[in-house]
Amino acid sequence: MDISVIIVNWNTRGLLQDCLDSVYQTMASLCLEIIVVDNASSDGSVSMLKERYPQVHVIANSANRGFGAANNQGFSVMKGTYALLLNTDAVLTPFAAAKLWTFAEGHSRAAIVCGQLLNADGSKQNSVASFPTLLSLATNTSLLEYLFPGKYPSKRYEHHAPLEVDSAIGACMLIRKQALDEVSRFDERYFFFFEETDLAFAMKREGWEVWQVPDAFIYHLQGQSIGQNVQSRIEFYRSRYQFLRKWRSRPAFILASCLLFVRLLVNFLLSLFGTGFTFGRVRAFRQKLFTYQKIIQWHFRR
Repeated sequence: MDISVIIVNWNTRGLLQDCLDSVYQTMASLCLEIIVVDNASSDGSVSMLKERYPQVHVIANSANRGFGAANNQGFSVMKGTYALLLNTDAVLTPFAAAKLWTFAEGHSRAAIVCGQLLNADGSKQNSVASFPTLLSLATNTSLLEYLFPGKYPSKRYEHHAPLEVDSAIGACMLIRKQALDEVSRFDERYFFFFEETDLAFAMKREGWEVWQVPDAFIYHLQGQSIGQNVQSRIEFYRSRYQFLRKWRSRPAFILASCLLFVRLLVNFLLSLFGTGFTFGRVRAFRQKLFTYQKIIQWHFRR
C-alpha cells in the first residue's frame, strides 16, 4: 500500500464529495486506501459515504474529537507507507499527490512533504509556516518574510525546486509512517490549529526533515472546513499558547504571552478608532472590533 488518504470531516458533506472525487480522479496510479474520520456530523455525511463511496473506510465518532485526535484514529488503522492528510476543503490537481510521493520516496529523511496550496482563482496561499519565535511574535511576519526570505519562505517568492521548511500547513501533507512510529503522532491537547506545527517541531528535533514541493498544486477553499467565526480565532490563540508552553522555556513563554496580548490590545484600539472615526458605518471595522473584544474577554477568563 503506497498511501493511506486520511480525511477528517465535520459537517462538510458537499466539500467532502469534491475532495474524494479529486482523490479518485488524480491518484489512480498509486496503490491507496481512503479513510474518512467523521467527527459526529449532523449533515448526513456518513450516510452519503456509505451510499456513494462504499469502498471508503469510515470511522464515525459520536463526538467532535478535533483534528489531531481524529487523524490519530486514522493513523491507527492505516496500511500505507505514507499518510496523505487532506482537509475536506482541499481539491487535488492531477499528479499533485504523485509528486509528493515521488519526492518522499527519493528522500528517506523526509518525514513531512507538502505542496503549494492555491485559492479558487489560482493565486497562491501560504503553504508552509515557520516555528513561532519571540522575534516573529514581536514583529510583523510579512516583514520578516521580506527581510529574511531564506529563513521565512512564503507565497511571495517563486520556488522552482523543493525547499526544506519548518512546518507545513495541514490542509494537504504527506507524512511518513516510519516517522510517526518513531517520534510521535498528533498531540491531542490541540483541538484545531498548530497540530502540524507541533508534529513538525517534534520530528525535526529527532533529525527528520520537512519539505515543500512547489509544483504539486492543491486547491484549498481556505477556512471553509472550520469556519471563520470568533470561536475559531480563540481556538487559534489557545493552540498557539499550547505550543509555546510545551516547547519554550517558562520565561520565554511568559514573554511571548505578553507580546501576543499587547499586539491584541493594539489591534483592538485601532479597530475602536476606525469604528469611531467612521461613526460605525464600516462593517469591517465593527466586525474586527467585536472579534478582538471577544478574544480579550477570553484571555481574562482563562
